[in-house]
Amino acid sequence: MLQGKKIVVTMPAFNAEKTVSATVKDLPDNIIDSIILVDDASSDNTIGIAKQLGIKTFLHSDNMGYGRNQKTCYREALKEGADIVVMVHPDYQYDPKLVLPMAGMIASGTYDTVIASRIIGGSALKDGMPLYKYISNRFLTLVQNIFMGTKYSEFHTGYRAFSRKVLETLPLEENSDNFVFDNQMLSQIVYFGFSIGEISCPTKYFEEASSIRIFPSIRYGIGVILTSIFFRLEKTKLSKFRIYNLRGKKLLDQIEMGYYCHSKF
Repeated sequence: MLQGKKIVVTMPAFNAEKTVSATVKDLPDNIIDSIILVDDASSDNTIGIAKQLGIKTFLHSDNMGYGRNQKTCYREALKEGADIVVMVHPDYQYDPKLVLPMAGMIASGTYDTVIASRIIGGSALKDGMPLYKYISNRFLTLVQNIFMGTKYSEFHTGYRAFSRKVLETLPLEENSDNFVFDNQMLSQIVYFGFSIGEISCPTKYFEEASSIRIFPSIRYGIGVILTSIFFRLEKTKLSKFRIYNLRGKKLLDQIEMGYYCHSKF
């Protein structure tokens, strides 16, 4: 716990057998109450290693997508009674030690959400981010800041922390099951007026670290731009979208309605 808040770390996993142990080893376990890993039908031994590490593990019987993986992660964390949920990728690209300051920024009541930015520190390219990814990251972030009226350094980091209120309030089941889920979620957080803090995060780029392939990257970029346009249309009341409707489907609704299932280890 941290300042009386229950901390749950969630790991959306896919073929992470080579890196999950190192990721878990570097987590600040003195403040973490529970670790939940959701495996999206990996073809390697991610599940076996997670079980050896004593992590509470859930398996999607089919590959359902990164967005669906996160939905399962957050739903299970809420069922665990989490006050603060930190998503840590088990590919060891982001520094697991930052769970402590990220959770602390929420536990103190300062922010509702915290994102770990690869851009603030100015070392993204030095850390190994490919130039084309850096350029696309900066361009897409600029587009979103313009459309959404924000000034964040990065909308595309996969390292995030959320208060329970955020995860219970957002209609996350209305979001995509694929990579653009990340971006839709941040747009919802901005739309519904939750506060977002940023922290600088060095990252590692190596063969085992997960990376979106070129065509999914293009689809993601298009999805980001569309999300920005939808946000502006909703804000100006020119159109309506389910992802910005508080009466839309939420994570815990799916349990009550009997739609949710998974395999647990």
